[in-house]
Amino acid sequence: MNSYFLITITLMFGNIMGWYATNLQFFVEYWESRPFLSQILFGIPAGVAYWYATKMMMAINPELWSARFIAAIVSYTIFPLLTWYHLGESMFTLKTMLCIFFAFCILFVQIYIK
Repeated sequence: MNSYFLITITLMFGNIMGWYATNLQFFVEYWESRPFLSQILFGIPAGVAYWYATKMMMAINPELWSARFIAAIVSYTIFPLLTWYHLGESMFTLKTMLCIFFAFCILFVQIYIK
């Protein structure tokens, strides 16, 4: 299995958990006044996923900047999808689509240019 694929899956899990940890409060009434419970249930698994993903990325390419950029790009693909699905905010605006395009350009640079 491609190492970058495994890293991406780990980062996706972390970003999904992180998104719910901070944004459930906006569409589920139960979470409006439970920031600590939200962070414990979602934030801890997100942090562990980020930790392992960073460790795996550093084993492949020992440049922390590369790891950071790859994590940001994965985040930038998860955030618009979950925000659109749960909050109805369209990701199909010129600004968002350009940012997603540039995020993938950065990902390409980080993976393929040594």
